[in-house]
Amino acid sequence: MFTFNHFNFNVTDLDRSLQFYKEALGLEPVRRKESADGSFVLVYLGDGKTDFTLELTWLRDHPQKYDLGECEFHLALQAQDFDAAKARHDAMGCVCFENPTMGIYFISDPDGYWIEIIPVR
Repeated sequence: MFTFNHFNFNVTDLDRSLQFYKEALGLEPVRRKESADGSFVLVYLGDGKTDFTLELTWLRDHPQKYDLGECEFHLALQAQDFDAAKARHDAMGCVCFENPTMGIYFISDPDGYWIEIIPVR
């Protein structure tokens, strides 16, 4: 039997991404690993409720923007207060797609990764 553990996004500016994930989603670092030679930093973010983490990977030798293809993959988070979350994301200017028929929307992080926000159902 397998259980989910973590998901990874590679980022170009770790500090900017950490600030975004804290402000937009309330995710906080729960673990950090740095290479001895400074070539990479891994920061695992948690929601404080589940064991699932989002791994942010910063690579020193990859300063250019990542090719995300057609952005057809995404991470999804459930919002306890969907309306308040939507208002916060609207104010941040990070909403990139809305689907009112399905009752969901997506935000985009600083590197262009899409994150689906869904209400509690």
